[in-house]
Amino acid sequence: MIKKLRKAVLPVAGLGTRFLPATKATAKEMLPVVDKPLIQYAVEEARAAGIEQFCMITGRGKTALVEHFDVAYELEATLRERDKTEALEALRATQSEPGSITTVRQQVPLGLGHAIWCARAFIGDDPFAILLPDDLVLADKPCLLQLAEAYYETGGNIVAVTEVPREQTFRYGILKVGKDDGRLVEVTGLVEKPAPKDAPSNLSIIGRYILMPEVIKYLGKMERGAGNEVQLTDGMARLIGEQPFHGLRYQGTRFDCGDKVGFLEAQIAFALKRPDMADAVHAFLKKYV
Repeated sequence: MIKKLRKAVLPVAGLGTRFLPATKATAKEMLPVVDKPLIQYAVEEARAAGIEQFCMITGRGKTALVEHFDVAYELEATLRERDKTEALEALRATQSEPGSITTVRQQVPLGLGHAIWCARAFIGDDPFAILLPDDLVLADKPCLLQLAEAYYETGGNIVAVTEVPREQTFRYGILKVGKDDGRLVEVTGLVEKPAPKDAPSNLSIIGRYILMPEVIKYLGKMERGAGNEVQLTDGMARLIGEQPFHGLRYQGTRFDCGDKVGFLEAQIAFALKRPDMADAVHAFLKKYV
């Protein structure tokens, strides 16, 4: 029986050094794309896929991430007094169900695999999703919902994948592929950041995963991989052959918001999708392009 997907882990302990000085006192996941922070996009995407419980893997200076989803009594009272209905509704959309968000500290930066291992008590014996807020996906159907629908078809582990230029494989986790129907691919191997000449394909994992809890026992071995870090990719690779493992070619456009150019591109793309902004954005773009 395929267990229902209810849990999601959000690794948000990074320092955001590529966005200094903006991230000196602000978590990078709180940087807004148009008018919502990256972390809110990730949580809303997860909720659309049926996620009910969230675990944020945090570090020092990340308290704003949790506060963003809390009730702001004073602000709400002020908005009501001033009859700011639209602003009040936007604020309420950030609130979470009581007890639905927990946090765990990753005291030392030992890699993504180590961050997920830190959530082991939260994960327990349940399947769980992972969302990396730096990867923002613009899609008619939320990316994690697409992944969840595929999970209920196949069971086991499933990751969102996209094709990348072969010369860029050294930046990503890359799949070794078996059967491929154009949508779902059978994963027969995983390699973290291979050199282009060693890459088994150009299918790259993006920051959306649904994994079985057994991955935790392999991550718990604390074996170091690429970059001398505990790599999630290496832990997932150990599940191949033990459980079903698939990649999904999702529908949508992914923006790397951990990169300045990708972040700026996301601003424009998401603004152009807004009926209240599209015409004005088109107009000012003509001034510069």
